[in-house]
Amino acid sequence: MKPNEKKVGINSRFCVENTSPLLGSSAQFFTLRLFPGQELLTEIRSFVAQTGLKAGFIAAVVGSLSHVSLRYAGRSESFLTEGCFEVISLSGTLDAQGEHLHLSISNPQGQLLGGHVMAGCIVRTTLELVIGVLPEVFFSREQCAISGYPGLKITQRSE
Repeated sequence: MKPNEKKVGINSRFCVENTSPLLGSSAQFFTLRLFPGQELLTEIRSFVAQTGLKAGFIAAVVGSLSHVSLRYAGRSESFLTEGCFEVISLSGTLDAQGEHLHLSISNPQGQLLGGHVMAGCIVRTTLELVIGVLPEVFFSREQCAISGYPGLKITQRSE
């Protein structure tokens, strides 16, 4: 273990927790407007590649989708549905390795549906995104022994 790390017990398991000071950053904001037929993850990944983003987040979103692909908690398969859906929220982190995004939508009856964003979310009328970029930190993913999924690692950028 590194000097600035300690073991933390959780349900008879442990993980390594970073005990260094909290890392902060200023933020820059970019706006994107997606058009009918565009796929959400494709466009976000294109933005990340074009900007060289190292650490970012979804700050705001408004719009609608005609196709929605989600993975529900504890499930390995995706759920795909078609129709008219209003985007209620989209939140998550973005980095050069990928993204971790959760989406909430409502159908024409006002019922909510949400989960982990998967490929196949298609814009119906418009999707307006505000993306925050954190220029002084770097996001990466490391396998978490507790959850079994890659977890967010935040480091100070030296460049």
